[in-house]
Amino acid sequence: MGLFDKWFSRGGGSRKRLDLSSKYELDRHSFSGTMSKFRVAREIKTGDLYGIKLLDSEKRAYFEQRFKGLNKPEEGAIAIQMDHPCIVKTFEYGTTTKNEHYILMEYVCGPGLNTLINDKNPGLIPHRMSLLIQMVQSIDAVHEKGFIHRDICPRNFISYDDFKKLKLIDFGLSVPDLPEFRTPGNRTGTPQYMAPEVVRRRSTDKRLDLFSLGVTMYKLLCFEHPWDATDTSGLAALHHDQRPANDIMIHRPDLNPTLARIVMKCVEANPDNRPKDAKAILRAMADLKSDIS
Repeated sequence: MGLFDKWFSRGGGSRKRLDLSSKYELDRHSFSGTMSKFRVAREIKTGDLYGIKLLDSEKRAYFEQRFKGLNKPEEGAIAIQMDHPCIVKTFEYGTTTKNEHYILMEYVCGPGLNTLINDKNPGLIPHRMSLLIQMVQSIDAVHEKGFIHRDICPRNFISYDDFKKLKLIDFGLSVPDLPEFRTPGNRTGTPQYMAPEVVRRRSTDKRLDLFSLGVTMYKLLCFEHPWDATDTSGLAALHHDQRPANDIMIHRPDLNPTLARIVMKCVEANPDNRPKDAKAILRAMADLKSDIS
């Protein structure tokens, strides 16, 4: 069985059309993403809570058309392969009776890391080292499965209410880590976290996730952006190879120097100057004390 056969033979948990209203009660609040809406769903039969992601068909089709002829697995087919404690669990995916593409996943009760960082929430501070390690572990797990996430940013990490744990979400922009998906032209991601090679439409590899991870780590550690970015448009990402990132020690002179070097290596403009992979980051962090904040 080939790699693509394995992706599609999983069947997505269920290929039947889901009658959403007959099986779940949907919370009246929805949260909009780039290409989807997220709803909290209570299973009528059991009372269990889940998260349901409903994809925007037009935006999804527009994104997928750039991979026409490449047999790219859909988001649900990628997400359901992820089985790691730091990645949100996907249970099934398919189409509803209203012809909506959906992904059913575990519900994590907690805020997005972006909200906590923007609020400079003091509850994060005692747990930052643990959260950093969990971030790297989640990305390593994605890469081990043979994919590039392509949208690592605080918005795509959900924290538990006690701030001790988080989970990576959203595989809407993810692609297989194969040559045909690393070619120039796929300029997608969150601008403030986007690697220079993505912005400049150069060839990419999994190290683009390490760059975005570095920016995310930087923000978690000092509540500042490496380039003092206030612009959230694509123009913000143009700074990422025009001048070096601000040294994190400017904002956190008390920060462990080894941890500071790890973060600054991740945000290097040249991918060759970044860590080789997520495992290399984990090895570098292994000797750091767990109480570093």
